[in-house]
Amino acid sequence: MIDVRRIRSDAAGVKAALARRHIDVGVIDEVASLDERARELASQRDTVRAEIKDLSRQVGQASREGDAERAEKLRAQSRALGDEERRLASEADAVERALREHLLVIPNIPSTEAPDGRSEEDNPVVLVEGYDPDGYAEHQRVPHWDIGHDLGILDLERAAKLSGAMFPMLRGLGATLVRALCQLALDRNADAFEEIRPPSLVRTETMVSTGHLPKFGDDAYQVQRDDLWAIPTSEVPLTSLGRDEVVAEDDLPMRFMASTPCYRREAGSAGRDTRGMLRVHEFDKVELLTYATPDQAPAALQDIIDRAAALLRSLGLAYRLVEICTGDLGQSHARSFDLDAYAPGCDQWLEVSSVSWYSDYQARRANLRYRPSGGRGTELLHTVNGSALATPRVWAALVETCRQPDGSVRIPEALAPYMRGAEVIPSP
Repeated sequence: MIDVRRIRSDAAGVKAALARRHIDVGVIDEVASLDERARELASQRDTVRAEIKDLSRQVGQASREGDAERAEKLRAQSRALGDEERRLASEADAVERALREHLLVIPNIPSTEAPDGRSEEDNPVVLVEGYDPDGYAEHQRVPHWDIGHDLGILDLERAAKLSGAMFPMLRGLGATLVRALCQLALDRNADAFEEIRPPSLVRTETMVSTGHLPKFGDDAYQVQRDDLWAIPTSEVPLTSLGRDEVVAEDDLPMRFMASTPCYRREAGSAGRDTRGMLRVHEFDKVELLTYATPDQAPAALQDIIDRAAALLRSLGLAYRLVEICTGDLGQSHARSFDLDAYAPGCDQWLEVSSVSWYSDYQARRANLRYRPSGGRGTELLHTVNGSALATPRVWAALVETCRQPDGSVRIPEALAPYMRGAEVIPSP
């Protein structure tokens, strides 16, 4: 979340910055009012507490002097002030809770480098690589849900029987291909990123730390009995690895990667294309995440972009890099880029990776801190994360791009070591 002290000192500046997101910035005035009231109540509470402490001292002195009557009068005053202190403390706590609830839903201040815009229609395309609209043959213009059905590697009908719509089931070499994609992504990033296998269920505060709660609760799966949430991305547990801890600046940047299942209810998918693997409730993904100092964050952002792009090139997929404009930024993002792979059968650009810099927004929620070298005190970390490879849409773009005239699917050379010797997914 953003720093309330920034609102306190420059509310107009914060509103101007957030106005670039094209949101109602009136909430900043509400936060400023709550913050002022919270500080007033805290001051009054602390004053009463000091008076109670002084009265306690006077009671002790009167008792030592044998003045029982004075001691009792002082105790009565202390009891009355105690009631007032409890009232002030209760009101202060309530205002603090309201203040935090407001802060938790205010989006991050966008980077000055983020392009202005109102919606995804305003997102500028930074580069396009490997795409030739006339370079795809007719046999590549078949959608992956038809290819998957014909080859017996995508069984949506039985998946729906087991779990309902938008839960895919991969079979045979289709399932092997998903595993191969994840292993490729892990191996290609093992040079710099520590592999983690975090839990797939996390506590509420872990979801709050990244900004997924409270705003996006409708899109998440909750195990209410245990107050646990199925992770929508391994960004969630990876971000909180260092929660409430202090790391040394000399240990930064710290880089983590994880391959996990991801669960999303896709509550807002009504009216969108949900065929095949385009939008699903469960999928496998390899995530990259970096803890950095503010000075290290820009390089960390570019590093993850470069790594995700390199994976797409290794698979022979056409892709484009899109920068997200201020009006389309996610709640926690200060600056963000999408990598889209082209799927010739769907004739669509499919988002396969989102790489984002969060400034200190997540770190403030998660209390992620570092101790500057040779300095005093602690500072908030910056977090950067992105998908090295999200399997559903990469799988879709790959089987369409690599479909051959006889209906089989060629396995890219980069995946060969992980396919148990298979060089092609054969047609029946």
